[in-house]
Amino acid sequence: MTEPTVVNLEESDRSWALATLTLAFASDPVMRWLWAAPHRYATLWPRFAEGFGGPAIGHGTAHGLADGRGAALWLPPGSGPNTVALGTLMAETLDERTLKEVGALFEQMDRWHPSVDHWYLALVGVDPILQGRGLGSTLLRHGLTTCDRDRLPAYLEASSPRSRDLYERLGFEVVGMLQAGSSPPLWAMLREPELET
Repeated sequence: MTEPTVVNLEESDRSWALATLTLAFASDPVMRWLWAAPHRYATLWPRFAEGFGGPAIGHGTAHGLADGRGAALWLPPGSGPNTVALGTLMAETLDERTLKEVGALFEQMDRWHPSVDHWYLALVGVDPILQGRGLGSTLLRHGLTTCDRDRLPAYLEASSPRSRDLYERLGFEVVGMLQAGSSPPLWAMLREPELET
């Protein structure tokens, strides 16, 4: 099997990238904790993805598989999610208890983010019918070459044991666990750059 082609995502790729990520996260424990009903998840999660990782496309730091079956949204040093859009979405769509717990979870996420310059992997996902074939690893390795080139750490939050294990195989280490109220756990993970010797 030939190595899939990874391309930089352009503005014109935004809709398919968000659609692919919506499919990829459809069984994610944290995302379905937020929006358990299928119709709510399908209509609301794309707004979450847009606010959380969508800025990567404008920065030119989003990658995808050339066939549209996977996408990775990396936020460069000094940038971050669109917190205004995320706050609006959460306030409009979550009940009071869940909104409070999400606020506590985001506070924990802020505390675990590295204080030094770093690359932040906001979202990465592959079409569920192709998961387990190494495509996510291909996307991740592509982005990690930039981290290594820049000699900067990579940081993310894993939202399932399966994704945590994948990231560990690629050199990430768990540095903390995040959980608030009834939320499923997330794992704060950091990978130091691999420097050429």
